[in-house]
Amino acid sequence: MKDIHADRILVLDFGSQYTQLIARRLREIGVYSEIYPYDIEPARIEAFAARGIILSGGPESTIADDAPQIADAVFSAGVPVLGICYGMQAMARRFGGSVINTGHSEFGHAEITAADHCQLLEPLIKASPAAATVWMSHGDRVESLPAGFRCTAESDNAPIAAMSDENRRLYGVQFHPEVTHTPAGEQMLETFVTGICGLATDWTADNIVEDAIARIRQQVAGDTVLLALSGGVDSSVVALLLHKAVGQQLRCVFVDNGLLRHEEGDQVMKTFADNLGVNVKRVDAEQRFLAKLEGVEDPEDKRKAIGKEFIAIFEEEAAQIKDARWLAQGTIYPDVIESAGAASGKAHVIKSHHNVGGLPENMALQLVEPLRELFKDEVRRIGVQLGLAESMVQRHPFPGPGLGVRILGEVTQSYADILRRADAIFIAELYAHELYQKVSQAFVVFLPVKSVGVTGDGRRYGYVVSLRAVETIDFMTARASHLPDDFLDLVASRILNEVPEIARVVYDISSKPPGTIEWE
Repeated sequence: MKDIHADRILVLDFGSQYTQLIARRLREIGVYSEIYPYDIEPARIEAFAARGIILSGGPESTIADDAPQIADAVFSAGVPVLGICYGMQAMARRFGGSVINTGHSEFGHAEITAADHCQLLEPLIKASPAAATVWMSHGDRVESLPAGFRCTAESDNAPIAAMSDENRRLYGVQFHPEVTHTPAGEQMLETFVTGICGLATDWTADNIVEDAIARIRQQVAGDTVLLALSGGVDSSVVALLLHKAVGQQLRCVFVDNGLLRHEEGDQVMKTFADNLGVNVKRVDAEQRFLAKLEGVEDPEDKRKAIGKEFIAIFEEEAAQIKDARWLAQGTIYPDVIESAGAASGKAHVIKSHHNVGGLPENMALQLVEPLRELFKDEVRRIGVQLGLAESMVQRHPFPGPGLGVRILGEVTQSYADILRRADAIFIAELYAHELYQKVSQAFVVFLPVKSVGVTGDGRRYGYVVSLRAVETIDFMTARASHLPDDFLDLVASRILNEVPEIARVVYDISSKPPGTIEWE
């Protein structure tokens, strides 16, 4: 079987908010890529054996005394190098060029024109011969070129908007080809990896699945593998990969905590146990979780109570499977990147990632993490490849503690039941009006307060719920979705008529920041 990791690109991260986008774009093109911090040990750069290297942008100034530098190992590797934004400026200074701060920053759309022919820029110039639209985000600019480099593009605010030394296969662009705001940016990156680096595009869903199955079989051999199946995208894809790889050696435990969405527990069992033949045991633990949440109002305390009880139940179930040797987890590549960043102190961690509720270290099981190299969009693609329904693969994110953090304050069974019914109506209407895939995440929040309502000739005193729908790319920032007024009227009307315990429906228009996507 062909090694789909052999033709690989190394992305060195100088702190850009777009670094993960670079790696994702390369993989969409069909080339494997990984992200390392810019100051990783030179031996690690050499050992990676990249066929090409991309230097990301970054928030620092290359003319500052303590500016991040490009390691010598990057250029001694003898492979093509592309510097983006900060990466271009750092490359220019590294080889004797100059960078200045003119006091005129350039953020947003800009137009570049060709200054000299360059293979790298052909897709942009071909798409817009007069002036190509690109996305700029910089304060400094390259003022003079290093020896051996040519200026290949210019803009009004950056006389050297791109440069190249094609003898040494070194390239720099001031703009960001990885963002969708640069229309021909992906084609430019494809030119770099296939035309300049000469790489094959073997990183495809078919090949990823085949490779993952082979690796799982080699890793676990004939041993039993244990998986906590949640029904989320990551654990679902892990379950199918393992099932295809080792069949009945996989033992899944589905802990139904009573805090799932409407009929979600039944859907999980129908999908995996009934339709796909996966070995799944369902543990009905609703009353155990509700007992642990009784009287608990603080959001963090609720999370801890839910996580602790999950661990207790999972350990009980694991103890009954005497021959289990492996624990499967749905760790994905962004988790690995953020964990590495947190360990090195170079990344600002917005939230921690906990697989399987944070299992104790003393569990005598080895880890198998078949999604560890994959971005979320890749996980979704191979989920479809493995036979998961599009509706399951494309579902919005759902928090680990479930409805426990969508019920403000204390969690009770009646609150959860009310919320489930209201949420099901909202989601059903989003699907019916073809709006579900146009928002990034949508749900209902239950507020434990009552408001006066009118029903027929009488008054009622019912609960308040809030609809929440946001649009985001990375979930680190988000804005409230501008859903049509008529649609919101319809959803509110259905909830008020079909869930009599609710007397008022509101719509949350908070952005993140300053708010958060979830309420707790």
